[in-house]
Amino acid sequence: MPVDNALLQHWHALDAAVVLRALAEHAKPDPDFRPRKDHRTMRWYACVGGREFTLVITGPKFFDDHTQESGGGAIDLAMHVLGVPFGKAVKQLKARGI
Repeated sequence: MPVDNALLQHWHALDAAVVLRALAEHAKPDPDFRPRKDHRTMRWYACVGGREFTLVITGPKFFDDHTQESGGGAIDLAMHVLGVPFGKAVKQLKARGI
């Protein structure tokens, strides 16, 4: 399934919190989290596919506190939280209208 460059660029720049909310059954920011470097950084708690995640998000980038894995862009985040390869992540993003 080909994906045009404009859509790839959109997904690459999209705020990870927007993507997480679209993919998760439940997602909420940690109101007590205080970022150390970038004031835009937030910690999110989410449940996706019955799995629990604690993610630190700054713009399109994310870091998983539990697995110590990180990535950037909607496709990376979808692959991580859904546990799927690139093609299935793209299908899920398209299906959710992200």
